[in-house]
Amino acid sequence: MFTEDEINPMENVTASELAGFAVGALLVCATISAPRIDAFISSSQRRSLGMCKRCGDLRMIACSKCKGVGSTKSGGVFAELYESFGKDEPNAPSIPCTRCNAKGRFPCPDCCSQMP
Repeated sequence: MFTEDEINPMENVTASELAGFAVGALLVCATISAPRIDAFISSSQRRSLGMCKRCGDLRMIACSKCKGVGSTKSGGVFAELYESFGKDEPNAPSIPCTRCNAKGRFPCPDCCSQMP
């Protein structure tokens, strides 16, 4: 019914291959969690220095839609993905960001609400 290889498929995996899989899984987890860890560390450093933990006393934060540029590609997510691989897409014109009115930034809600 089943051959011996189908019953125990991990029998032919060496220790170095298993270690490679484990290291690869750790690298993927570290890559996914790196932005959150960086944000946590930077906010704790700002808090310890007495600065605004969101903007670092710059009084402005970047728009999350256009990432501070002020314009987005009309192709949407796929155009951004294509651009992130280093390829320019000449057919996708830039359109002004509707979230920040093409400014690329917002006043910090934590700092600006506390100003007199």
